[in-house]
Amino acid sequence: MDPSMADLNSPHSMGTTIIGVTYDGGVILGADSRTSTGMYVANRASDKITKLTDNVYLCRSGSAADSQIVSDYVRYYLHQHTIRLGQPATVKVAANLVRLISYNNKNMLQTGLIVGGWDKYNGGKIYGVPLGGTIIEQPFAIGGSGSTYLYGFFDQEWKDGMTKDEAEKLVVKAVSLAIARNGASGGVVRTVIINSEGVTRNFYPGDALPLWHEELEPQNSLLDILSSSSSSEPMVS
Repeated sequence: MDPSMADLNSPHSMGTTIIGVTYDGGVILGADSRTSTGMYVANRASDKITKLTDNVYLCRSGSAADSQIVSDYVRYYLHQHTIRLGQPATVKVAANLVRLISYNNKNMLQTGLIVGGWDKYNGGKIYGVPLGGTIIEQPFAIGGSGSTYLYGFFDQEWKDGMTKDEAEKLVVKAVSLAIARNGASGGVVRTVIINSEGVTRNFYPGDALPLWHEELEPQNSLLDILSSSSSSEPMVS
C-alpha cells in the first residue's frame, strides 16, 4: 500500500472535544466539529450532538461509526419506549440504554458518550458514559481527546447555579481552548440548550471564536498566510 494512502484508509475518528454542563433550569451540550481519518481531516463541520428524543441529546466522541450505531439503536429503543408508555422517556432511561449497549459491546466499541437532557421529573441531567460502559451522573462532563486540556479549567471556572448565558459562555470558551491545544479538535463550535421551554441550537463559526496563546488569525486561504510572511524585509548577511 502507498504510505501516503494510509491515513485515507484509516477508520473515521472524531478526535473531539465534547462537553455537557448543567445550569439553573436545564443543560447545555457543546462540541467541536472536526472528524479525522488518521492525520487527514475528513469532515471539518460535522455535527457531534445527536438527537435521541425531543428532550434528550447525545454528544459523541471516539470512533464515528461506533458512536453513530449506538445512537441509532438507542433512538429506536426510546421511540418504542415512548409509544408503549405514552410519554417521553426520562434522561435517566436514555442514559441507561446508552450504558447498556456500551457495556454489553465494550470489547468492540471505541466510543465515549455524554447524554444530556431535561424531563419533568428530574429537570436537567448530564450523564457521562466513557469507554467500557460505566455511567456517571455529573453536574458537568467532558470527553474526547481535547478534554485532557480542560480538567484544570473546569476545576477553576465551574460553579453551581449558573445562568443559561453563563453556562453557554463557559462551554464555548472551553471548546475553543481545546481547539487551540488539541490537533484532533477544530472547526466550529455547536451548542444545544435543553430546558422546560424546548431545545435551542446555536452555531459559532471558527473565525468568531476567541484566539488563545500563539494561535494564528483566521485566513481565507494558505496564500494569505504565505503573502503576509513573505512581505517582511529579507535578512541581510
